[in-house]
Amino acid sequence: MATAEVYPASEPERWTYLDRVRTRAGPFTNPDAFDGTVVAEAVENMKILVIGAGGLGCELLKNLALSGFKNIHVIDMDTIDISNLNRQFLFRQADVGKSKAEVAAKFVEQRVKGVKITAHNCKIQEKDEDFYMQFQIVVCGLDSIEARRWINATLVNMVDEDVEDSYKPLIDGGTEGFKGQARVIFPTVTSCIECQLDMHAPRAAVPLCTLASIPRQPEHCIEWAHVIAWDREKPFPELDKDDPEHITWLYQKALLRAHEFKIPGVTYALTQGVVKNIIPAIAATNSVIAAACCNEAFKIATNCAPSLGYPDANYMMYSGNDNIYTYTFRHEKKDDCPVCGNLARELVVDPAWTLRELVDSFAVRPEAQLKKPSIRAESKTLYMQSPKSLEEKTRPNLDKTLIELGLANDEEIGVTDPAFATVSFKFKLKFQKSE
Repeated sequence: MATAEVYPASEPERWTYLDRVRTRAGPFTNPDAFDGTVVAEAVENMKILVIGAGGLGCELLKNLALSGFKNIHVIDMDTIDISNLNRQFLFRQADVGKSKAEVAAKFVEQRVKGVKITAHNCKIQEKDEDFYMQFQIVVCGLDSIEARRWINATLVNMVDEDVEDSYKPLIDGGTEGFKGQARVIFPTVTSCIECQLDMHAPRAAVPLCTLASIPRQPEHCIEWAHVIAWDREKPFPELDKDDPEHITWLYQKALLRAHEFKIPGVTYALTQGVVKNIIPAIAATNSVIAAACCNEAFKIATNCAPSLGYPDANYMMYSGNDNIYTYTFRHEKKDDCPVCGNLARELVVDPAWTLRELVDSFAVRPEAQLKKPSIRAESKTLYMQSPKSLEEKTRPNLDKTLIELGLANDEEIGVTDPAFATVSFKFKLKFQKSE
């Protein structure tokens, strides 16, 4: 049997083995979408965005550069901490305190000649739709659910059915210890991150009474400093979880609290971990998940093999806790998804609840996870977090029951959160009395 022709890239010696995959048809290649004569040039000219330059981001940048992508952008707001050095292999001791995005970009550029990596040292929310529209693929290596939800909503809202280039595939990876996942999202076509939100249960909240009176763990002392002491003393106008001075203040307060109750274990690193909800990560899992994400980007860019996402499987789970286990499945698109769906999501509530109880419930509901929700009914505004004048005007409603506010069974309410400015969550109230 004759071997299919291999079309050379611009640097044939360097990419000899890569071209055997990306430039010739294989057993799973779609002949209608694949053209080996142009694929190498197309990949080299393609603009790809990596969000995050941490444990996953370092692996992604290295893998993408070695997969033939030559025009890469990376965005990350963090600076390098000494605790990053065990797994974020693009950084060295001398880089501590520098921008992750800038150091990672420079390192990969030096090692893979011909690759151009543009660094953006800022929050993803600081970039507008025009910035994201320039990329063909977006790859996420984030440790924040909120940031994932924001970029997901942004890419979905950018879609214009009449403009093919407005569809930006989103490849998302995440790890926690020996576990991880890789998924591919085609905005408005497949299920999005908001459809899959209930797979990321919110962190269990510690009752305020425990924090205030009977702390038992070092984490309770840190949460006390974070939730109670900070609000009471307000040492800075606003808490910046990435500011060492702010974290030091919380650490010192938590340490005094721990000494008072004879609780050992409060450290600066633990304080930072609790306040930022840092998820434990190890280098090996990061490399596995980043490789999976990079392979999906490579397949989407070259059409040399079917990718996750459409029409079948779109979610790969990996577990190394007990031996090695992977499972790939199709996560269905939800019609009541607040980002990509068109129906209101049912919300079971007790009609005797106060509006305050409803507002508080949005933080712990797996399908919502909203921290500062504002609520509107069909005919009136119930509660607004901002501006201050409107918050003061609607604050009395918080102590009224849903019945007193005139809400009815099957009534739709709209919920917004400043963290997701582009999204208006729609819920349909389903009254059910608590036993």
